[in-house]
Amino acid sequence: MMTLPMARELVGAGEPAAASDPRDRGGSQQPMLIAQNLKKHFKIGGGGWLGGKPVFLKAVDGVSFDVRKGETLGIVGESGCGKSTAARLLIRLIEPDEGTVVLDGEAVGDPHGISVREMRRQIQMVFQDSYASLNPRLTVEDTIAFGLKANGVRAKAALAQARRVLDLVGLMHNVFGGRYPHELSGGQRQRVNIARALAVEPRVLILDEAVSALDKSVEAQVLNLLQKLKAELRLTYIFISHDLNVVQHMSDRVLVMYLGKVIEIGPSDDLYRDPQHPYTHGLLSSRLSMSPRQRIATAPLSGDLPNPINLPTGCRFRTRCSMAQELCAAREPTLSTLSAGRHSVACHARTPGSGHSQAPVVA
Repeated sequence: MMTLPMARELVGAGEPAAASDPRDRGGSQQPMLIAQNLKKHFKIGGGGWLGGKPVFLKAVDGVSFDVRKGETLGIVGESGCGKSTAARLLIRLIEPDEGTVVLDGEAVGDPHGISVREMRRQIQMVFQDSYASLNPRLTVEDTIAFGLKANGVRAKAALAQARRVLDLVGLMHNVFGGRYPHELSGGQRQRVNIARALAVEPRVLILDEAVSALDKSVEAQVLNLLQKLKAELRLTYIFISHDLNVVQHMSDRVLVMYLGKVIEIGPSDDLYRDPQHPYTHGLLSSRLSMSPRQRIATAPLSGDLPNPINLPTGCRFRTRCSMAQELCAAREPTLSTLSAGRHSVACHARTPGSGHSQAPVVA
């Protein structure tokens, strides 16, 4: 297994990513991660010995996307839209009801692909609650070394690697290695979580609200650290956050979710400059301005989220959309690529020939 210092030396040599990592199978054109039709419906009532029709909450309902090597894909949406559930499906913390995850061309869990155990060596996750993510009875270096030992690394080598990654995230191992979680600040604990994720030398980091619980000054330091690590170790990020400004700063592309569905995905600059879905437009318009002259007079989005157990027919956003028509209730829009080719949206009003009165004319 390639050590982290060696990985940094290869990056400094200016070699392409495909040449620097022996785990790279498909080259730079092969997406690092592909999610195909992921579904997770949680049964919350009905059925069983009491009888009745089973009731399901469709947390993730047919989500598909890809993540390119070396990019940061941001995922945004209101609470309850399925962002975190989708992330957990990717690394099989939750088993999907349907769907496939492909890591660098190999299907996860497939007899001819890659095992879940091996996938978890290459995809790691950093969670929001930095304290709950750590064992209060283990020192920092023992916490990091534990995962390595679980993967068959000898105790001495695991401890040495733990100390290396602590230094890498800006915590001197001779100062912080012997401390317990309660002796660290929130920012320091999150650096430990990042170090623990990096210890097994992953290729992908899923950052689920990883900085949202931090003070803004500390948040900026951790974000700068994440960008530095991404460049040095040639990582790929999936960055989940409620903070739209942070997502814009960190992401190459942004994926927008609403009630378990992907409704828009495109390059960060394009999506923030010219959002195509009315939900995305409202979401971005809700950002507070730093100027008192630019106050929001009316709420960009009206109404509450529909009941996730009893979803609207057709387009799930139609009950809150000013452009909704009969078509929107009759048929669910599919994710369609716009003319530029890099931006996709699921909206009848943006799909040529859909039948919506505001849809573009078919060329």
